[in-house]
Amino acid sequence: MPAEQIAESVRSIQQVWSRTPRVGLILGTGLGGLAEQIETDAVIPYGEIPHFPVSTVQSHAGQLVCGTLSGLPVVAMEGRFHYYEGYSLAQVTFPVRVMKALGAELLVVTNAAGGMNPQYSLADVMIIEDHINLMPENPLRGPNDDSLGPRFPDMSAPYDRELIGLAGRLAMELGIPHQQGVFVAVPGPNLETRAEYRMLRQLGADAVGMSTVPEVLVAVHAGLKVLGLSIVTDICLPDALEPVEIEKILAVAAQGGECLSRLIPRVLAEWGKS
Repeated sequence: MPAEQIAESVRSIQQVWSRTPRVGLILGTGLGGLAEQIETDAVIPYGEIPHFPVSTVQSHAGQLVCGTLSGLPVVAMEGRFHYYEGYSLAQVTFPVRVMKALGAELLVVTNAAGGMNPQYSLADVMIIEDHINLMPENPLRGPNDDSLGPRFPDMSAPYDRELIGLAGRLAMELGIPHQQGVFVAVPGPNLETRAEYRMLRQLGADAVGMSTVPEVLVAVHAGLKVLGLSIVTDICLPDALEPVEIEKILAVAAQGGECLSRLIPRVLAEWGKS
């Protein structure tokens, strides 16, 4: 049963790290610098945690970093799991359940995304204000365990509005180029065609990626506050579309990651005072 698996994972982590985290972090591509800022108590490879999948993406370290950031105890996923790797969305989102069971109150989730809004530039930070879910599966599908969350979780404000405002204010103070927009999740692993980018833009999306929304659905179901942040790693304008080079995307992700490495600690410091 999921609850028993969650409890087993929690016990395994607590044998190595006994503190209660206030924040869970999911670090996407380019965010290794933020992990380095954590005053680390323990680093646990995913393969050593019961029921955790193992990341197969080269740019993801695949380990849980436990420690302190901005004076707050945190658990950070250095690398995430994706539907396109072959995992179910229940597996992809399982670590969010574990973070909640460990005691986390807030989930900060980051990703690298393609920018479809013509006003966006490479390495911009997009504060996610809402999302569109085009994943072919839902992590909440199946029998509901009322001890984990409600059968029909409300999604009128999945991303905490106060945190959206706080992140925007601090990004401005820090001089970080930022936007606020709608993220759309697609299954991948292929990138989109010109026609698909047009469709996604017409649906109202500003940026597109292959992650984040499943984790957010589970976080909301579990009662966690959520802050979502995207790094615009490529510009996806249908009439000016160029073939993607992964090396360039990783370079831009690192540039945007440096911005998030300055922004997220400031957000946590302010939030921690409240």
